[in-house]
Amino acid sequence: MSQTGLEYLLELQGIIESRKAASFDKSYTAKLFALGTSRIAQKVGEEGVEVAIAAVQGDKPRLTAESADLLYHLIVLLRSQGLTLQDVVQELSQRQRQEQ
Repeated sequence: MSQTGLEYLLELQGIIESRKAASFDKSYTAKLFALGTSRIAQKVGEEGVEVAIAAVQGDKPRLTAESADLLYHLIVLLRSQGLTLQDVVQELSQRQRQEQ
């Protein structure tokens, strides 16, 4: 991968956004958007639990894979609400400034 991780996440965010209008039967992302916020939020919750379980079990490969699933579904959820990763980064940055 020639990009940094953060650049890739921004690219992924763009790919997710572009797939909103894709055919439901050809795009899992389009299907998620069509199912709505409740289903997307449910997937974020499921993936979060799977991340926690993998961490407790010390299963690093599974933790990595489940974390990827969590990040993907979180970006889908953010986009479904008109938010971006940049919004999240801005929030984190504001919190850091408040702690100083």
